[in-house]
Amino acid sequence: MKIYRSLATFLFALVLLGCCTRAEARDRWTAEEANAWYAKQPWLVGCNFSPSTAVNQLEMWQADTFDPETIDRELGWASSIGFTSVRVFLHNLLWEQDREGFLARVDKFLEIADKHGIGVMLVPLDGVWDPQPKLGKQRDPRPHVHNSGWLQAPGAEILRDPGRHDELKPYIVGFIRHYKNDRRVQAWDLFNEPDNPNRNSYGVDGFRTELPEDVKEEMATKLLAKLFVWAREAEPTQPLTAGVWRGDWSSDDNLTAYNKLMLDQSDVVSFHCYGPPQNMKDRVNELRRFGRPLLCTEYMSRGSGSTFDPIMGYLKEQNVAAYNWGLVDGKTQTAYPWETWQKQFTAKPDLWFHEIFWADGRPYDAKEVDYIKSVTGKK
Repeated sequence: MKIYRSLATFLFALVLLGCCTRAEARDRWTAEEANAWYAKQPWLVGCNFSPSTAVNQLEMWQADTFDPETIDRELGWASSIGFTSVRVFLHNLLWEQDREGFLARVDKFLEIADKHGIGVMLVPLDGVWDPQPKLGKQRDPRPHVHNSGWLQAPGAEILRDPGRHDELKPYIVGFIRHYKNDRRVQAWDLFNEPDNPNRNSYGVDGFRTELPEDVKEEMATKLLAKLFVWAREAEPTQPLTAGVWRGDWSSDDNLTAYNKLMLDQSDVVSFHCYGPPQNMKDRVNELRRFGRPLLCTEYMSRGSGSTFDPIMGYLKEQNVAAYNWGLVDGKTQTAYPWETWQKQFTAKPDLWFHEIFWADGRPYDAKEVDYIKSVTGKK
């Protein structure tokens, strides 16, 4: 039944994509066009960025908690170690709440990043952590828990109902169209881990319930197919992508319908890998056959063997974009490991899971920062 549902969902997605004619939207880039774009970029190296004062996407962007001073300071530290790009998460509720104010704050963020010589990859939607986002004051972080306040976008209420998916179209088309020619925006990562079941994080201490895994995958696939159509309707000059993050990518025969959709529709191929060096090499080799630029949009979790040294150096040698998770220790608490959702911690671990700097700008590991600078050319 699950295989049948996955195939039916994929065929439905193909129908949606086929409904978009060339007159309505730009085509997917050819491999040649994608590689020509990539050749004009600096090596895209950076991090997934949220200021240390924000527990989630809403706290980062809402008017009363938007913090340009911290953003400026922390992006300065990113620039000081040679980062040329950051991957940044948005939220559909921000568009619904106050689109003009939201755009003004994004403009300010882009201005600050550009001042530091940093471009931006924007992520409009996200399938990870809390499935019931709410505007307004955000709850405080749960003590000693990894990313305890992060939010899904859209929430489960919209995602579970295909009849409501089109409510997101004005946001996707309007936002991308606004920045479609902005040189400060380097790429669009449309939907982060849309099918993530979050099975390790919910049902803990009464935390809010996630959609059943098969339902979420089916609904996320339907929505993602529409996202590519809508995003191309906005005619962006930047590439579109959605990153594969789990499953077997070693051959076309082994791809799930969901991963096939992501890889078939992305202008540039993006992926996540939190494994040790050999795992990263295997993933890169598996994706080379597509003949498109490769962007590793999430890596580096010290506790699972994904470390800057030697992985960052390897990615540079392979001309693969490299975005580690995290920059400055703060309210997301991602210096703590994933296991804090199941195992109680009472203090920050000696081995940080993510992050590079303390909140005052001191490196977590000075030798590690020296290595990063040696790879980026800042040393």
